[in-house]
Formats: sequence, structure tokens, C-alpha cells
Amino acid sequence: MTPVEEGRPRALLAGASRRWVRLLPWAVAFVLCVVLLPTTIVVLTADYGLNGGVASALAVAQSAPLLLAVVRPLQAWYVVFVADVAGALALLGVDFEQRLLWPFPPMELVGYVALCLALGLRERRRTLVLVWLATAGANVGLGFAAPHGSGAKELLFTILGGVALLLGGVLRERYEVQRRLVEQETISEAERGRRTLLEERARIARELHDVVAHHMSVITVQADTAEYRLATLPPDVREEFTSIAATARESLGEMRRLLGVLRNEEAHGELVPQPGLAQVGQLVEATARTGGPVEFTPCDAEVPEAVGLSAYRIVQEALANVVRHAPGAATHVSLSVSRPGDGQGGEQPAGGRGGERLTVLVVNDPPPEPPAGPLEVSGTGHGLVGMRERVRLVGGTLDAGPLPDGGFRVAAQLPLTEEDLT
Repeated sequence: MTPVEEGRPRALLAGASRRWVRLLPWAVAFVLCVVLLPTTIVVLTADYGLNGGVASALAVAQSAPLLLAVVRPLQAWYVVFVADVAGALALLGVDFEQRLLWPFPPMELVGYVALCLALGLRERRRTLVLVWLATAGANVGLGFAAPHGSGAKELLFTILGGVALLLGGVLRERYEVQRRLVEQETISEAERGRRTLLEERARIARELHDVVAHHMSVITVQADTAEYRLATLPPDVREEFTSIAATARESLGEMRRLLGVLRNEEAHGELVPQPGLAQVGQLVEATARTGGPVEFTPCDAEVPEAVGLSAYRIVQEALANVVRHAPGAATHVSLSVSRPGDGQGGEQPAGGRGGERLTVLVVNDPPPEPPAGPLEVSGTGHGLVGMRERVRLVGGTLDAGPLPDGGFRVAAQLPLTEEDLT
């Protein structure tokens, strides 16, 4: 019963779920048109004695617009109303029996009532009131020119039209109320789901804080106080404890920021600058302090924040995997910007950065000695999955897998142009 959709009028009952209900207005309009058109011609010519050409024109004007009423009932009403009034005036020029209904014969009443029902299903109250006033005004005005006097039956046009308008309006408003109730239920369901999600996020944040924050704090305290508790620490060991404390403190701060996002959906993590390419060097230095040589090729190119964060996380996870699974292995970390045609004889497009990609490469050799055992008793196995998700978010590609010599390679291609980011 919605009037329009994207600027185009919709048919009556177009929003119904069942197909036969959507086709019902068309079927009713077609049947009325097919039945009333010849009936009107016959009645006006045979019973009222009207000229055949005039009767045919009036029949078409009064019946054919019923098909238009399925989509545009108000426009159809303009045509039918004028045709009905014109037909009543035309009948004043002929001599018909007093028993016959005037100013509107029965077949005109049937078509007009159906049209008023369509109007009630589509138009607002104000329009319906104006239509009924026009109907009553025309009916009363023509009553003063009645050839055989006026009576109660001449007011059927106004009475039946008003009933049809009222019935259609009640049905339309009932439909609108039901539709709003459904929308409100949908909104309420969405709010309940959102509230459940927020509660679950808060619960996860609490669990993470209780499980992880405590242990990270203990590590930080133990590493910070080691030089005071152990008097004979060599300088290199003291420096190692200082590095452990700094790394644990940084991880703890980052975890608390993430927990803040979980607790509050309005927080987008933008109050604190996110790590990017400039911080990759710190990751490399921290890994090198664990005993494994790391060769780093930095890149000082300006990249979008999302790309820089993804590159940082990829390097972070790759280096963490090296520490876990290949301690002491030589590692090569490289960041570079590649352009279309690099290494293939192509040419860089003039102006802009179309097609440029940030290449993140982390390759480690086999460990010098097979690890005595895994550093983590139960690994999550989500490292590579997280890498692929981050790469997919920015529209890049990831290639990760073991090398023939026993090492491991992680290579990511991240687009730098806004039109390539997804």
C-alpha cells in the first residue's frame, strides 16, 4: 500500500507476500472493465435512449480508467468523476423512464465504488475527505436539475462512495499500524542483539584482563626488579631484563587499549596513534636482542594508516613465529614500494601513485639447532589466519609457507592507492 518506491508508483497490494494477493487488484480491475464497458453502452442506449456514439465514449471514459486505478487511483478518479458528471448532464437531453436511476446509473455506481475503495487504500485522509466532498457536491448540485424530482436513492452515489472511501482508509491505516509494529519489533530485536553483543564483548574484555593482564604485569615487575634481586647480573643479562620489561610493558599497554575498544563500541582506538612502518624497526631490534640476527631493510614511504598498521602487524606476527619456532635463526625483514612494471620493463604512470603496492617480506633461515621443545605448550594457530584477514581488509595478497631449506617465508602485497583499498 506504499504509494511510491524510488519515485515510481507501486500497484495496490504490491507489498503483499503472496503472489495471488498482489495480482488481485489487477484481476478485479480487469473484470470490472470488461463487464462494465459493454454493460454501460447497452444500458445507456437501450434503457436511457442515449446516442450510441455518446454512450460508447462515456462507457470508455468511465470504465477504462479502472485499470489505471491499480497504480494511480487519484488520476483515474479525475477522469471517472468528470465522465460520470458529463454522463449525468448528457442524460438530461433524453427522455427516459422515471423508474431509472439518475444522475448516476447502477453500472456507474459499481465502478465508482470500486474506484473509491482503491483511493482509500492509497491516499491520505485529507485527500479522501476532499474526494468525498467533491462527490457529495456534484451529487447535490445535479439533484437540483433532476428531470423527475429528487429522492433518497439519488444520494446512493454519495453514500456508497463515502462508505468505500472509509473502508479503504481504515484498511490502509490498519496496514500502516501493523507495518510500524513489525518495524518496531525488528528494531527492538536488533537492540537486544546489540545489547547482547556489548555484554559479550564486556565479558571477553574482563576475561582477557583477568587472564592476561595479571601475568603480563608479573613479567614486567620481575624483569624490572631482577637487577635489584640478583646482585651478580652481568651487564648483558641486565640489558636483556630491561628489554623484556619494556616489551612486556608495551604489550600490556596495547592490550589495554584493545580491551577499551571491546568495552566501549564508541572507542575506535584513534586516541592513541597506531603503530606503522616507523615502528617496525623497534620490532626488529627486540627480536635481535633475543639472540637471532635480523637484517632489516626499512622503507620511509608515506602509506595510508591502515596499510602501515597491517604491515606492522604482519611483521610482528612473523617475527613472533620466528622466535617461537626457529629461535636463533637468521631473519631478513624488508619493506619496499613496488610500482607497475617494476622488474618487467614497464613504465610508471605519469602523476599519482596508481597501482603502487607496499611489499612486506619476512624470511628466516632454518634454526641453527633444532628447538628442544615448543616455547608455547598450546599454540592458538591463529597467526597466519590473522595475517590473511589483515591483508584481505586492505585488498592485498599474502604468500606464506616453508622454504625447501627448512626456513619460512612471509610475503605480503598491500595496495597504496585509495581506489585499490577495500
